[in-house]
Amino acid sequence: MKVPYWLLPAAGAAILATSGLQSTAQKTPEKNIAKKVDSVLRLMTLAEKVGQMNQYSSDFAATGPITQQGDKQDRVRQGAVGSYLNVYGAERTRSLQQIAMQSRLGIPLLFGQDVIHGFRTTFPIPLAEAASWDLAAIEQGARIAAIEAAAAGIHWTFAPMVDIGRDPRWGRVMEGAGEDPYLGSLIATARVKGFQGKGFGNTDAVMACVKHFAAYGAAVGGRDYNSVDMSLRQLHEIYLPPFKAAASAGAATFMNSFNDLNGIPATANKYLQRDLLKGAWNFKGFV
Repeated sequence: MKVPYWLLPAAGAAILATSGLQSTAQKTPEKNIAKKVDSVLRLMTLAEKVGQMNQYSSDFAATGPITQQGDKQDRVRQGAVGSYLNVYGAERTRSLQQIAMQSRLGIPLLFGQDVIHGFRTTFPIPLAEAASWDLAAIEQGARIAAIEAAAAGIHWTFAPMVDIGRDPRWGRVMEGAGEDPYLGSLIATARVKGFQGKGFGNTDAVMACVKHFAAYGAAVGGRDYNSVDMSLRQLHEIYLPPFKAAASAGAATFMNSFNDLNGIPATANKYLQRDLLKGAWNFKGFV
């Protein structure tokens, strides 16, 4: 069975997660990662494949009912969890990774976290960085954040946000690069390259997750999560260029927007997901 290309960044990062249990300096050729992923896929049962789709969040900042930690760990040990969000610190990621190694196939967990403008080292907010027009510094900031996050066991950041923001009433303007699609495209490229470094054969690479696809920044009235109503011309000329640039830069993952676009939810929008992203743009990662 030929391994799906979209699995390589995720599986590669997860396999390299075991570097936390081995050496942090070694580099694994991507072709070897592909062979490893392919061999594991051949051995997986349907239940184990479904288990990899399960995602937990740690109890950090929980405000409601939570699953007991012991129950979560049991599911990890059974190979019934694929990824974890918001696990803070190398000690905790290492501990969970060691539990995952006890599963039948020893498939590592994938750890994701919002690394927006720095990890241990804090940089200016993305909008302020964009105002500098310094692409090299922006890329270097993302590179430093990735190195620090990877050292803590994080493989996946939910950044960069590349939404064009032209309505100051919208509450997330500061997380993007502003109102210009050209500058936004250059910055999207810089951040993707910074996070992902020289490739997923390196232990300091973190998967970028480009968000929010698409037109999230154009919510009616600036109300977060509200509907978006616009022409295809406006969509393509203003709101899509940074996403296309990020895909061309090799972004490993995309995140759907939370709104509907012209009456169709982004999560079920065939034009956005299939025709455009995976068709015209030839995106091979996962959403």
